[in-house]
Formats: sequence, structure tokens, C-alpha cells
Amino acid sequence: MLHLKREEKILVVDDEPSITDGLRLLLGAEGYQVQAASNLGEAKAFIRQNAYDLVLTDLQLPDDPQGGLSLLRTIKELSAGTEVIVITGHGSVSEAVEATKAGAFYFVEKPFEPEQIHLLVEKALERRRLLSESQNLRKHFQRREFSNIIGTSKAMQMIYETIESVAKSDANVLIIGESGTGKELIANAIHFNSLRSGHEFVKINCSALPKELIEAELFGYVKGAFTGAITNRTGLISQAKGGSLLLDEIGEMPIELQPKLLRVLEERRFRPVGSAETFEADFRLICATNREPREAIKEGHMREDLFYRVSTITINVPPLRERSEDLQLLTDFFFTKFNEKYNRPLLGFSQAAYQRVFSHRWPGNVRELQNAIERAVLLAKGTRIEPEDLPFGDQVNETSPVSFYVPPNMTLEEIERLVIAQTLDRTQGNKQAAAQVLGIYRPRLYSKIRKYKIEVQKEPRRRTKKAASGSTE
Repeated sequence: MLHLKREEKILVVDDEPSITDGLRLLLGAEGYQVQAASNLGEAKAFIRQNAYDLVLTDLQLPDDPQGGLSLLRTIKELSAGTEVIVITGHGSVSEAVEATKAGAFYFVEKPFEPEQIHLLVEKALERRRLLSESQNLRKHFQRREFSNIIGTSKAMQMIYETIESVAKSDANVLIIGESGTGKELIANAIHFNSLRSGHEFVKINCSALPKELIEAELFGYVKGAFTGAITNRTGLISQAKGGSLLLDEIGEMPIELQPKLLRVLEERRFRPVGSAETFEADFRLICATNREPREAIKEGHMREDLFYRVSTITINVPPLRERSEDLQLLTDFFFTKFNEKYNRPLLGFSQAAYQRVFSHRWPGNVRELQNAIERAVLLAKGTRIEPEDLPFGDQVNETSPVSFYVPPNMTLEEIERLVIAQTLDRTQGNKQAAAQVLGIYRPRLYSKIRKYKIEVQKEPRRRTKKAASGSTE
């Protein structure tokens, strides 16, 4: 069977030819570009001359008792993004743990199974790819003020493209997404990349004020307009002159105020409460809501004509559970942020802690993840964040157990096929979710699906549209 040549370069370091030859054959058969070194000096020479995505190294090398750790330090000095898997013999597990604390991705004990190596190599390379993509995107968007939006998933890339396309225009934008998905960050990116970025970006949460005060806040008022109006007050629309106005939770705006806002958008003029004089309205409107607008219209909470007016461009922000590809990037980003902010000496997450992060549903989305990691960084007792440091770990029935029956006389391959098929059935054909449940990465799952010729049902269409479009449907 022919394998496509991969771009990833791997260095294998061990003084046992049987190990280096075996790994070179095993990984070469998967299409990886593999080189081998038999001692520390040779390995360091290779590292200085070449850029590797992954290094598998024995801890015990003939020319230095601390060879593996010495090589690890050299790798992290010269190429911090290169992942390292440590190979250790019996009785050296404690040293291997020290290596992971020093930056190694993981360790594997001799003798090891080929499948074990396959899985670790895929996970290490997938982590490197994700981190690299995230860094590239952040560099690419840094000058456009996108650096606080983290994500390389397809949905997020569509959002980036939409921001770039519409930011320079004055088109009204409606951002739809669950609480905690980052709608305000997207609104910020639109304003700060617009031609209005030199002027004020005024924000109001329509659900945070009593309905009788929202009109006065938006339009302003004149002295004597109502009880307590002892002086003239400039409204938010005036404050946003030349800039942008964010109406957060637009679906909670009082229904009786919506025609007045619609009139402002159509005529580009407004009148303060209690005033007979009208003023020019010069602002770019951005709205956000965590409610499905169509449902709000049916329930009588939003006027349909206002919806059409504010949704010239619609951006749907997916919940975190629907972009699990971004979960590790976000986790590492928040860990680094809070580890530096609080000057903590933590080295990262343990594999068990990562697993707990990946298995959680995150109903509070990115905001919940950020708060959970901040808490974990502050309370962690060891050198790494462990499962018990995460606040959601003891929730009952977080992942409901599913019984699994294995018929008698089945081979291991038949059992594996059955497990994969049932998992895909549980996730309704969502391969990313199935890979996460199975603890493997998508490329490995795809190869298993092809190997066992598993028929995968099509994923159900989402109720809301994907990331971004100008349609109002």
C-alpha cells in the first residue's frame, strides 16, 4: 500500500540499532520523513542543521548519562516548537517524568507497541500543527486587532474573513451566539478595523437597564423632560458620533422602543427625550444577541422590520462544543496568560487534566473556560495543573456512561470496528466529536474508517447558519 509523503520531519535518537531501525521503518511506512542518530553528539549536530517537527529520544545515551535531558534542553533552546517524546527503559520512569516537566510532550516505556507510538506521534504532531496555526493566525491578524480572538477552526476562519470584508464599510452587523462565545470581541475587531476606529466605540447592554431608562440613555434628554431630569444629558447616539454603537442583547430591547430605533436607522436623525429639535445620527451600528432572532420575532420580542434593518451582515458565532478543534489552543492561551499574570511557576497541564478539559461540554463557552483556567492556575499545588484543580471535575453525570456489549468470538479488529461505528452513531456522524470521545486524532480516525469501510451518517444541519453571511434567512 502506497502512502503519501508527509511534510513532517522526525528525528529518532537511540543507541540501539533495533530501536532506530524499527522506528524508522514504522514511521517511514506512514509517510513521515525520518532520520536517526545513535548518540548525543550526532543528535545535536542534526538539530543544529535541520528543523524537526518531532524528536523521539532515549533518555540514556552512550556519550552522556543525562543525554536525553541534555538533548531536550538543546531542542527547546533552538526550536521551542519542536515536540519531544522521551523513550525510557524500566526503572527510569521518574527521570522521564522530569523530562515532561522540562518540556517533553510525553514519554513511552520500552518495550512499546507500534500502535502506542502511532498514537503518541499523531497527538504530538497534531499539537504542534494546532499551535503553529494559532501563532500564524495571530501574527497575520495582529495588525488588524484580531489578536484576542483565538481559533483556527473553519468556522472561526470564516469569521475572520467576514470581519476583513465588512469592517471598512458602514453596513449594520448582527452577531448571534450563546453567552460567553466572544461576541463582544468580534464587535471590537469590526470597529477597530473600520474607518471609524479613530472615534469612540460606545456600548450598551439592553438587558442591563430598566426599560424606562434605555430610551433616555440612547437618545439623551433635556432638562425637565421627566422627574429627575434636572439638566440636559447627552445620549449614547451622540457620544458615538463618527464612531460605532454596540447594542448588546438587542433582543431584550423594549418592543415599544424598537420603532424609534428603526426610524433613526432609516432617517439618520434622532430627537432627545423632551426635545423638539432633531440632530444628525452618524454612527455604525453593531448588534449582538444570544437569542435566535426568528424565535424572538415569533414570540413578539423583536420587530421583523428592525431585524432586517440591523442584520445587513449576520455573523453566527459557534459555541465552543462545536469547534472543539480550538479547545487546546484556547486552553494553552489562557494558561500562558494567567501563569504570567500571577507569576506562577507552573509548567502546563497534565495529560489527565487535558482529558478532563476535552470531555467537558462547556455550556458557558469560552468565558467558562477562561474562568476555569484562571482558577486552576491560582489554586494548583503542584508543578502542573491536575484534574482536581479544575472546578467542573466532580460534576455528576458530566459524561453519561454508555453500556457496551461485546459479542463472543469477536476478533480485536472486529471489536475496534464496532467501537468506532457505535461512537460515530452516538455523535451523529460528527468525526471530530467521535475522535475526541475515542481519544484519537481525526487523521487516525479517518484511516480507521477507511480500513473498516464504516459508513458514516451525514451530520445534521445546524439550526443557525454557519459562521457568517449577509443573508437574513
